[in-house]
Amino acid sequence: MLILAIGDVVGKPGRKAIGQWVTPLREEFGLELVVANGENAAGGLGLTSDVAQEMLAAGVDVLTSGNHIWAQKEILPYLDSQMPVLRPLNYPGGVPGRGYLVKNGVAVVSLIGRTFMGNYVDCPFKAMDRLLSEIRVPNVVVDFHAEATSEKVAMGRYLDGRVSAVLGTHTHVGTVDTVILPKGTAYVTDIGMVGPIESIIGDDTESVLHHFLTALPHRLSVGKGKPMLNAVMVEIDEKTGRAARIERLYREAD
Repeated sequence: MLILAIGDVVGKPGRKAIGQWVTPLREEFGLELVVANGENAAGGLGLTSDVAQEMLAAGVDVLTSGNHIWAQKEILPYLDSQMPVLRPLNYPGGVPGRGYLVKNGVAVVSLIGRTFMGNYVDCPFKAMDRLLSEIRVPNVVVDFHAEATSEKVAMGRYLDGRVSAVLGTHTHVGTVDTVILPKGTAYVTDIGMVGPIESIIGDDTESVLHHFLTALPHRLSVGKGKPMLNAVMVEIDEKTGRAARIERLYREAD
Protein backbone atom coordinates (compact mmCIF):
# COMPACT_ATOMS: atom_id res chain seq x y z
CA MET A 1 0.00 0.00 0.00
CA LEU A 2 1.32 3.42 -0.99
CA ILE A 3 0.23 6.45 1.02
CA LEU A 4 0.99 10.09 0.23
CA ALA A 5 1.14 12.53 3.15
CA ILE A 6 1.18 16.20 2.15
CA GLY A 7 2.49 19.02 4.33
CA ASP A 8 0.61 22.11 5.54
CA VAL A 9 -1.39 23.59 2.66
CA VAL A 10 -1.13 27.39 2.76
CA GLY A 11 -3.87 29.50 1.19
CA LYS A 12 -4.80 29.72 -2.48
CA PRO A 13 -1.27 29.01 -3.77
CA GLY A 14 -1.19 25.78 -1.78
CA ARG A 15 -4.59 24.77 -3.06
CA LYS A 16 -3.41 25.48 -6.60
CA ALA A 17 -0.55 23.00 -6.13
CA ILE A 18 -2.96 20.44 -4.69
CA GLY A 19 -5.23 20.86 -7.70
CA GLN A 20 -2.37 20.47 -10.15
CA TRP A 21 -0.47 17.59 -8.59
CA VAL A 22 -2.59 15.23 -6.48
CA THR A 23 -4.38 13.45 -9.31
CA PRO A 24 -1.22 13.01 -11.44
CA LEU A 25 0.65 11.65 -8.41
CA ARG A 26 -2.17 9.23 -7.65
CA GLU A 27 -2.00 7.95 -11.22
CA GLU A 28 1.80 7.86 -11.40
CA PHE A 29 2.33 5.86 -8.21
CA GLY A 30 -1.00 4.08 -7.79
CA LEU A 31 -1.59 5.74 -4.44
CA GLU A 32 -4.24 4.17 -2.24
CA LEU A 33 -4.55 7.03 0.24
CA VAL A 34 -3.74 10.75 0.19
CA VAL A 35 -3.65 12.75 3.42
CA ALA A 36 -3.04 16.52 3.63
CA ASN A 37 -2.84 18.97 6.50
CA GLY A 38 -5.43 21.65 5.74
CA GLU A 39 -5.38 23.92 8.77
CA ASN A 40 -3.85 26.88 6.87
CA ALA A 41 -5.69 26.32 3.59
CA ALA A 42 -8.28 29.12 3.94
CA GLY A 43 -6.47 32.41 3.52
CA GLY A 44 -3.48 31.06 5.42
CA LEU A 45 -5.39 30.51 8.66
CA GLY A 46 -7.98 27.83 9.30
CA LEU A 47 -10.26 25.82 7.04
CA THR A 48 -13.72 26.34 5.57
CA SER A 49 -16.12 23.78 4.15
CA ASP A 50 -15.72 25.15 0.61
CA VAL A 51 -11.92 24.98 0.83
CA ALA A 52 -12.10 21.48 2.28
CA GLN A 53 -14.41 20.34 -0.53
CA GLU A 54 -12.06 21.87 -3.10
CA MET A 55 -9.12 19.78 -1.85
CA LEU A 56 -11.20 16.63 -1.47
CA ALA A 57 -12.46 17.05 -5.03
CA ALA A 58 -8.82 17.40 -6.17
CA GLY A 59 -8.04 13.90 -4.86
CA VAL A 60 -7.20 14.27 -1.16
CA ASP A 61 -8.88 11.56 0.95
CA VAL A 62 -8.43 12.91 4.48
CA LEU A 63 -7.65 16.39 5.83
CA THR A 64 -5.80 16.66 9.12
CA SER A 65 -5.30 19.87 11.11
CA GLY A 66 -3.73 21.44 14.18
CA ASN A 67 -3.87 24.53 16.36
CA HIS A 68 -5.69 26.64 13.74
CA ILE A 69 -8.62 24.28 13.26
CA TRP A 70 -10.94 26.66 15.17
CA ALA A 71 -9.84 29.81 13.29
CA GLN A 72 -12.75 29.72 10.83
CA LYS A 73 -15.94 29.14 12.84
CA GLU A 74 -17.80 28.12 9.70
CA ILE A 75 -16.04 24.73 9.73
CA LEU A 76 -17.23 23.70 13.19
CA PRO A 77 -20.53 21.98 12.19
CA TYR A 78 -18.72 20.04 9.47
CA LEU A 79 -16.31 18.52 11.98
CA ASP A 80 -19.20 16.40 13.25
CA SER A 81 -20.36 15.47 9.74
CA GLN A 82 -19.21 12.77 7.34
CA MET A 83 -16.69 15.17 5.79
CA PRO A 84 -13.23 13.55 6.28
CA VAL A 85 -11.73 16.44 8.23
CA LEU A 86 -9.99 15.80 11.55
CA ARG A 87 -9.20 17.99 14.53
CA PRO A 88 -6.37 16.90 16.85
CA LEU A 89 -7.16 13.77 18.83
CA ASN A 90 -5.90 15.16 22.14
CA TYR A 91 -8.16 18.16 22.48
CA PRO A 92 -10.22 17.95 25.69
CA GLY A 93 -13.49 16.04 25.60
CA GLY A 94 -16.60 17.86 24.46
CA VAL A 95 -15.09 19.82 21.55
CA PRO A 96 -16.50 19.31 18.03
CA GLY A 97 -15.13 16.70 15.70
CA ARG A 98 -13.02 13.58 15.86
CA GLY A 99 -9.31 12.91 16.06
CA TYR A 100 -9.10 9.91 13.75
CA LEU A 101 -10.95 8.03 11.08
CA VAL A 102 -10.45 4.83 9.12
CA LYS A 103 -10.16 5.33 5.35
CA ASN A 104 -9.21 2.66 2.81
CA GLY A 105 -8.09 0.35 5.60
CA VAL A 106 -5.88 2.96 7.29
CA ALA A 107 -6.54 4.72 10.59
CA VAL A 108 -5.48 8.33 10.01
CA VAL A 109 -4.80 10.24 13.24
CA SER A 110 -4.46 13.99 13.73
CA LEU A 111 -2.40 14.72 16.85
CA ILE A 112 -1.00 17.95 18.33
CA GLY A 113 2.03 18.56 20.50
CA ARG A 114 2.29 20.62 23.70
CA THR A 115 5.85 21.96 23.80
CA PHE A 116 5.74 25.66 22.75
CA MET A 117 2.13 25.07 21.66
CA GLY A 118 0.22 25.83 24.89
CA ASN A 119 -1.12 23.73 27.72
CA TYR A 120 -4.71 23.51 26.56
CA VAL A 121 -4.47 20.00 25.13
CA ASP A 122 -4.16 16.59 26.73
CA CYS A 123 -0.92 14.61 26.68
CA PRO A 124 -0.42 13.38 23.08
CA PHE A 125 1.51 10.31 24.23
CA LYS A 126 -1.25 9.12 26.56
CA ALA A 127 -3.90 10.01 23.99
CA MET A 128 -2.21 7.66 21.52
CA ASP A 129 -1.99 4.93 24.18
CA ARG A 130 -5.75 5.16 24.70
CA LEU A 131 -6.52 5.16 21.00
CA LEU A 132 -4.29 2.19 20.21
CA SER A 133 -5.92 0.21 23.02
CA GLU A 134 -9.33 0.82 21.44
CA ILE A 135 -8.80 0.31 17.71
CA ARG A 136 -7.83 -2.90 15.94
CA VAL A 137 -6.41 -1.59 12.68
CA PRO A 138 -2.86 -2.66 11.74
CA ASN A 139 -2.26 0.35 9.49
CA VAL A 140 -2.08 3.61 11.45
CA VAL A 141 -0.71 6.91 10.12
CA VAL A 142 -0.20 9.80 12.55
CA ASP A 143 0.08 13.46 11.53
CA PHE A 144 1.88 14.93 14.57
CA HIS A 145 1.39 18.69 14.44
CA ALA A 146 4.07 20.02 16.78
CA GLU A 147 6.65 22.78 17.16
CA ALA A 148 9.54 21.12 18.99
CA THR A 149 11.68 18.71 17.03
CA SER A 150 12.48 16.87 20.27
CA GLU A 151 8.80 16.20 20.95
CA LYS A 152 8.32 14.91 17.42
CA VAL A 153 11.34 12.62 17.59
CA ALA A 154 10.17 11.39 20.99
CA MET A 155 6.74 10.55 19.57
CA GLY A 156 8.32 8.64 16.70
CA ARG A 157 10.38 6.57 19.12
CA TYR A 158 7.44 6.11 21.49
CA LEU A 159 5.17 4.77 18.75
CA ASP A 160 7.83 2.78 16.86
CA GLY A 161 6.39 -0.63 16.06
CA ARG A 162 2.91 0.41 17.20
CA VAL A 163 1.90 2.54 14.19
CA SER A 164 2.84 2.57 10.52
CA ALA A 165 4.04 6.18 10.33
CA VAL A 166 4.60 9.28 12.45
CA LEU A 167 4.79 12.29 10.13
CA GLY A 168 5.45 15.77 11.50
CA THR A 169 3.73 18.96 10.39
CA HIS A 170 3.38 22.59 11.61
CA THR A 171 6.76 24.26 11.01
CA HIS A 172 6.31 24.42 7.20
CA VAL A 173 10.03 23.62 6.75
CA GLY A 174 10.75 20.10 5.54
CA THR A 175 13.41 18.05 7.31
CA VAL A 176 15.85 15.56 5.83
CA ASP A 177 15.39 12.77 8.40
CA THR A 178 13.04 10.41 6.57
CA VAL A 179 13.73 7.01 8.13
CA ILE A 180 12.26 3.62 8.93
CA LEU A 181 12.69 3.26 12.70
CA PRO A 182 14.02 -0.05 14.13
CA LYS A 183 10.59 -1.60 14.79
CA GLY A 184 9.10 -0.67 11.42
CA THR A 185 7.55 2.79 11.76
CA ALA A 186 8.16 5.39 9.02
CA TYR A 187 9.18 8.76 10.43
CA VAL A 188 9.95 12.35 9.41
CA THR A 189 10.18 15.37 11.73
CA ASP A 190 8.39 17.69 9.29
CA ILE A 191 6.92 17.09 5.85
CA GLY A 192 7.12 20.77 4.90
CA MET A 193 4.44 22.90 3.25
CA VAL A 194 2.42 23.37 0.10
CA GLY A 195 2.57 27.06 -0.72
CA PRO A 196 4.47 29.88 -2.42
CA ILE A 197 8.20 29.30 -2.86
CA GLU A 198 9.04 33.01 -2.60
CA SER A 199 7.68 33.47 0.92
CA ILE A 200 8.49 32.99 4.58
CA ILE A 201 6.79 29.72 5.52
CA GLY A 202 3.95 30.66 3.17
CA ASP A 203 3.47 34.28 4.23
CA ASP A 204 4.36 37.41 2.29
CA THR A 205 8.06 38.12 2.83
CA GLU A 206 7.76 41.88 3.37
CA SER A 207 4.98 41.45 5.93
CA VAL A 208 7.01 38.98 7.96
CA LEU A 209 10.19 41.06 7.79
CA HIS A 210 8.25 44.13 8.95
CA HIS A 211 7.07 42.17 11.98
CA PHE A 212 10.54 40.93 12.88
CA LEU A 213 12.22 44.31 12.35
CA THR A 214 9.69 46.39 14.29
CA ALA A 215 8.12 43.90 16.73
CA LEU A 216 4.85 45.71 16.04
CA PRO A 217 1.59 43.85 15.49
CA HIS A 218 1.18 43.43 11.76
CA ARG A 219 -1.33 41.54 9.69
CA LEU A 220 0.32 38.80 7.69
CA SER A 221 -0.87 37.78 4.25
CA VAL A 222 -0.25 34.68 2.16
CA GLY A 223 2.66 35.05 -0.25
CA LYS A 224 2.23 35.10 -4.01
CA GLY A 225 3.97 33.45 -6.91
CA LYS A 226 4.91 29.94 -7.91
CA PRO A 227 3.85 27.30 -5.35
CA MET A 228 5.64 24.12 -4.34
CA LEU A 229 4.35 20.85 -2.94
CA ASN A 230 6.21 19.02 -0.14
CA ALA A 231 5.08 15.48 0.61
CA VAL A 232 6.31 12.08 1.70
CA MET A 233 5.28 8.76 0.23
CA VAL A 234 5.13 5.79 2.58
CA GLU A 235 4.90 2.14 1.55
CA ILE A 236 3.16 -0.06 4.13
CA ASP A 237 2.73 -3.80 4.42
CA GLU A 238 -1.05 -3.98 4.80
CA LYS A 239 -0.99 -7.22 6.79
CA THR A 240 1.56 -6.19 9.43
CA GLY A 241 1.22 -2.40 9.39
CA ARG A 242 4.99 -2.05 9.15
CA ALA A 243 6.49 0.50 6.80
CA ALA A 244 8.85 -0.71 4.08
CA ARG A 245 9.83 2.66 2.59
CA ILE A 246 9.51 6.41 3.04
CA GLU A 247 10.67 8.96 0.50
CA ARG A 248 10.27 12.66 -0.13
CA LEU A 249 8.39 14.13 -3.08
CA TYR A 250 8.82 17.69 -4.29
CA ARG A 251 6.86 19.30 -7.09
CA GLU A 252 6.37 22.85 -8.35
CA ALA A 253 3.11 24.15 -9.75
CA ASP A 254 2.83 26.32 -12.84
